[in-house]
Formats: sequence, structure tokens, C-alpha cells
Amino acid sequence: MICNLLKLLLPPPPPTGLTLGGAMAQELGNKVPFCPMVGSEVYSSEIKKTEVLMENFRRAIGLRIKETKEVYEGEVTELTPCETENPMGGYGKTISHVIIGLKTGKGTKQLKLDPSIYDSLQKECVEAGDVIYIEANSGAVKRQGRCDTFATEFDLEAEEYVPLPKGDVHKKNEIIQDIPLHDLDIANARPQGAEINKVVNCYIDQGVAELVPGVLFVDEVHMLDIECFTYLKLLLPCPSTCVVTGCVTENRVCVI
Repeated sequence: MICNLLKLLLPPPPPTGLTLGGAMAQELGNKVPFCPMVGSEVYSSEIKKTEVLMENFRRAIGLRIKETKEVYEGEVTELTPCETENPMGGYGKTISHVIIGLKTGKGTKQLKLDPSIYDSLQKECVEAGDVIYIEANSGAVKRQGRCDTFATEFDLEAEEYVPLPKGDVHKKNEIIQDIPLHDLDIANARPQGAEINKVVNCYIDQGVAELVPGVLFVDEVHMLDIECFTYLKLLLPCPSTCVVTGCVTENRVCVI
């Protein structure tokens, strides 16, 4: 339907267009961007029609970033904050460093961490028996769950149990993130799209990322005027653009 640009005539009720859009999104999966919109969304007294179309276009184009990170991963066997006298004086004490022990199926390792990581450990509610990983560069902490060796324990709260990591405590993981271009625009305080495109092209040239064209589904596409269709005609020839599908439901006939 998408590749061959066929036209389908179906005799369903009026909301069939949105139902087909949802079915297409599930068929494509979470890795392919899918952006549904209604044709009447382009009409606004505050935003130009072309800006609305461009925003939805960038929602339907994803950036897949592959990054290799050094992490420490394992089951927490020890978590000891070490205190010292407050350098500012007074009777209070401050945490100078944190001693944490991690265990995997291949061995154990004891780490001496910065006191700032102790706050992250507390936010994640990490305790002995939890499986966590710590990014070596940023110090970010992520609690993955309770080790499955404690699955026989009775607790009032439902706990997610994960297996004990099998490799070394210190390892390199390849992390893949799928981010729509529109999210990059928002994260960078809404700069011009050309500025984001330069950063994206730099990532692609370095082999760190790749573009993932998705699908823009326009329901009630007959609401678009000649200006919108002219703008779509300019955007579609680009090699990295998304696939655009439209749907019109009139007189109990759905045209795609």
C-alpha cells in the first residue's frame, strides 16, 4: 500500500482512517517513526501552515544514534557511604566518597565513587541485592531491578526481578537511541531546523547515527489547500524524507 502508492476503496464507517493509521503504526513497530495528523490542524492564527507541516514531517523522521559507553554493571553486594568532617566547620559531617561492591557471574569488583553519585543511588532507591549499572563517563545510575536470587522473598510491593549479569563488571555496551528530529528541535530551545540538520549531518558523517524515515499519516487530507500540497511536493523529493499517506472518508467510502 505504501510502496506501490495504490488507491484503496473501502466501505467502512467514518473513523476508519484513524483505525488504519493505528494499524500501520503497530505494523511498523516502535523503531519506525509514525506521526498521525488531521488535515484541519494546519489552519491556525498563530502558526503558518507550512510550519505545521514541517513540524509533523520532522516528527516522522527519526535519528538512530549508536553510542558505545563504558559501564559498571552487577548486583550490589555492598553500599557504604564514608563520612568525613565538614570542611566548613560545625558538628555536621559530609560524605567524602561511596564504597560500592558489584557482583556478576564472572566475578566481583569494589568501586570508590564520587559523593555526587550517592545522591543518584538514593534517588533510584538502590540497596543490596539490586542489579544496577553506572555509566563511567557521566556517573548516571540506573536500577534495573532486584536480582532473581531474591525471588523467593515475600514482600508487600511487587518487584521486578532480573537475572544476574553474566559478563565482567566493567564492560562496554552499545546503546541505541531512536529520537525524532522534532524532539531534537525542542531539546535545543527551538533553534532553526537548519542548525539541527548540520549537527545531524555531522553525526551521520562520523558514522555515529543514521536517519530513519518514517510515515506521516494525514487523515481528512481533503482539508489541505493548494499551498499545503505545493509545500508537500517540495518536501517529498528529498531522499531522507518520510512517506506521506492520506485518507479521505466521505459518503461511507474510505480512500487511501
